[in-house]
Amino acid sequence: MTKLIWIGAAALALAVPGTAQQTTGQKAGNFKLTDVDGRTVALSDFAGKTVVLEWHNPGCPFVQKHYGGGNMQKTQAAARAQGAVWLTINSGAPGKQGHMSGAEAKALMAEQKAEPTRYLLDPRGVVGKGYAAKTTPHLYVIDGRGTLVYQGGIDDKPTADQADIAGARNHVLAALGEMRAGKPISVAETRPYGCSVKYAG
Repeated sequence: MTKLIWIGAAALALAVPGTAQQTTGQKAGNFKLTDVDGRTVALSDFAGKTVVLEWHNPGCPFVQKHYGGGNMQKTQAAARAQGAVWLTINSGAPGKQGHMSGAEAKALMAEQKAEPTRYLLDPRGVVGKGYAAKTTPHLYVIDGRGTLVYQGGIDDKPTADQADIAGARNHVLAALGEMRAGKPISVAETRPYGCSVKYAG
């Protein structure tokens, strides 16, 4: 059964386990979150489209590697050019590193010339825990049928050094390219790397 993870201005729609694991090859759990403009955004809004989920914490050196080097922005732009939807999610709890208000996140995205389709706020960590998002960044790719086809790191160089970007295999772009070519995903899961998601509690 597809799980619905919903956090927003009103309340929780359906119960969600405190920590869940999305299974590669199975239906990704649906959710609703509020974006930086206060709009409610559901994963199901993008039915039929490829969706990339990215967990984000601007204070994390591993995130700074990919944004400071322009790699995340290029990956976002390439994914969107292929018709994919990119949802950046911040599950940092209030008072913890990386937590941002909508206005702060909006300003940062503009400053960094980031190109997600939406930046979503998850201060209670409900969706992050529902996806078992462990690190920032932590990436998930969901195909047009709603099936999770990739989860893990952005690439195969688990360092905070921008110089390593050039020689890395970008797992997200590789997965998107293989999907577009009608091929199976050759690397469907990897170990995510980065800073731990700063959940509440």
